[in-house]
Amino acid sequence: MKFSRIGNDIFVRIDPDEEIHESIQRLSNYGIVNASITSGIGRVKNTEIGYLDSEGIYHKKMFEKPMELLSTQGNLAPGPNGPFTHIHVVASEDNHTVRGGHLFTATVAVTAEIHLRILSDDGKIFEREKTENDFIKLKFCDIGD
Repeated sequence: MKFSRIGNDIFVRIDPDEEIHESIQRLSNYGIVNASITSGIGRVKNTEIGYLDSEGIYHKKMFEKPMELLSTQGNLAPGPNGPFTHIHVVASEDNHTVRGGHLFTATVAVTAEIHLRILSDDGKIFEREKTENDFIKLKFCDIGD
């Protein structure tokens, strides 16, 4: 993973065989702890996506073959076990079947280009915390409940 910062904008290039969540989470090593993931494109493989049903249960599906990453959005925040990324994606199989949902894992096949907007340089705005049923939810730090 390589990145460049221009003001509050971060442009990330993730290289083949790097996992997207892990790569973005490494930005915290450079002091980037609260950011909004605004876009992302590229080509990924071993992609697991899913959705959260009305009972709070995730349903997942693995796509091993490479897919074109069409859109990416989410956020980066401190979590109960270190940096936490919450990412949603839209991706297309080679036959143009479009899939989308919550991203659990994806390995870059060719390249991925991700844009993040830093939300604060001087403190946490939000973080992730576990609930009583082990669900990880957003908790606001500086602006109240």
